[in-house]
Amino acid sequence: FILILVLIFACFQIAISGDADIISDFIVPPNVTKVDGKLFTFTALRSLVGAKPPVSFTASKVSMAEFPALNGQSVSYAFLQYPAGTLNPPHTHPRSAELLFLVDGCLEVGFVDTANKLFTQTLEAGDMFVFPKGLVHYQYNNDPKNLAVAVSSFGSASAGTVSIPSTLFTTGVDSGILAKAFKTDVATIEKIKAGFA
Repeated sequence: FILILVLIFACFQIAISGDADIISDFIVPPNVTKVDGKLFTFTALRSLVGAKPPVSFTASKVSMAEFPALNGQSVSYAFLQYPAGTLNPPHTHPRSAELLFLVDGCLEVGFVDTANKLFTQTLEAGDMFVFPKGLVHYQYNNDPKNLAVAVSSFGSASAGTVSIPSTLFTTGVDSGILAKAFKTDVATIEKIKAGFA
C-alpha cells in the first residue's frame, strides 16, 4: 500500500513539473504599490533598436527575473544576435521548450534527443524551429559575413539555461572526473578549463 502511495505521489510530482497555475489574473510583485499598465510593459529592449550589432553572440533575455509581470504567465522571451561565425553553445532549458523564429540571416540549428540522435536544420529568415524541453541544443551562424537575428519564446516565465561547456568546465568539476568522462587526460581538460578562465 505504501509503495502505491509513493508511486502516485511521484506521478503527481511529474505531472506538475512546469510553471504553477495561478488562481488570479496576474501576480503583483511584492515591491509594487501601484498596478497600472506600466507593470505589464517591458522597455529594456528599446536599446537594441538601431544599435550597432554586437561582436559576440548576445542573448537579451526577458524572463521573470527581468520582467516580474511574467510571474505566473508561463511565457518568456529572448532576443538573440549572432554576428558572423558565432555560436550559441550547446545548452538546455530544463523548464521549457524553445520556439525560435529567425528574423534575419541564416542559422544552423540542432538538438540531441534522449536516444542520442542529432536533428539539424539550416534555417533562413522567416523559418521557425522548436527545441524540445530539456534537450541539449545549439545555434550557429556559419555565415562568414552577415549577422543573424532571432527571437525565441519559452513556455515558462523562468525556462532556465544550463550551458553545457561552462557547466562542465567552470564550476569546479574535478579534472580527473572530466578526463575519464571524455576519455582523455587531465592535461587536456586543464587546457580546456584555462580557455574559459
